Amino acid sequence: MKHHASDAHTLAAAYALGALEPDERREFTAHLRECQACRQEAAEFEATAARLAAAVSQAPPPALKPAVMSAIDGVRQLPPRVATTAPSRLSGVLRRRAVPLAMAACVAAAALGGVAVWQTQQNREAEQRAGRAEQRLDAISSILAAPDARTVHGRTSNGALTTVVSSPARDRAVFTAAGLPAPAGGTTYQLWLDHDGTMRPAGFVDGDGTVLIEGGTAGAEAVGLTVEPDGGSPRPTTAPLLLMPLTA
Repeated sequence: MKHHASDAHTLAAAYALGALEPDERREFTAHLRECQACRQEAAEFEATAARLAAAVSQAPPPALKPAVMSAIDGVRQLPPRVATTAPSRLSGVLRRRAVPLAMAACVAAAALGGVAVWQTQQNREAEQRAGRAEQRLDAISSILAAPDARTVHGRTSNGALTTVVSSPARDRAVFTAAGLPAPAGGTTYQLWLDHDGTMRPAGFVDGDGTVLIEGGTAGAEAVGLTVEPDGGSPRPTTAPLLLMPLTA
């Protein structure tokens, strides 16, 4: 899509959905540095898009089809029934083979039953993950729409634009990043809540987008962001890329 510079304010939704061309995304990212309204609108569109994505049904597990096909290959078909008037040597052979064939069918049925149980477990786990994602998105939407929502903007030392929206009444906050470089291998971005100089872990940031800050914000003075080893740290091990007050 192509837009004139005067249309910059209309690109927040396309930006949040990743629908801008590279040059347009660079121009709009530069525009975000100067436009508070667009930063807020882009953050809200990102939260809405994530909520809609969570409602999409999940595809069957990739391992399901190979497991079923493997079980089928191990089952031999019974020969066709042929009416006879007298016992024959062939019918005796077929009778002797009936027991092994029946056993093979039982083994295949057991294998397919195991696949069905495995699929049920996978579906249950997927539903649980979707439920947790739905709860997070509900919390994010609630904070963004809160009557007492406070919005603060900042920039990390490595150039990313950031926004924190907090609600004292809900005792929660969300963090949004745009233009955040990928962390070096073996490291991750970790959020912190500053309580009178004590930094408490508050979750992780995978990249651009909006995340729910973990933990209550009551008594917290600022939100911090550092680079930590994979899995996070109980306390910061590097200088903060950002330390942003919760109130302007």
